[in-house]
Amino acid sequence: MEQLISMITEKTGLPADKAEEIVGMVIGFVKDKLPGPIASQLDGLLGGGAGAGEGGLMDNVKKGLGGLLGG
Repeated sequence: MEQLISMITEKTGLPADKAEEIVGMVIGFVKDKLPGPIASQLDGLLGGGAGAGEGGLMDNVKKGLGGLLGG
């Protein structure tokens, strides 16, 4: 999650505390929209825990998008 917050601060110029607040809101929104079992796995992905792969959330997002986009 720190990598995502850092990326937001770099691209938008927002302070880290505001970027963290935004990320928290987005994660909460996404978790509310996902089925329970999937939503519970989101915490592991964001924290770099079980199932997060080598690099955590951003690596998983890139891999997933690569698969969707044929990469």
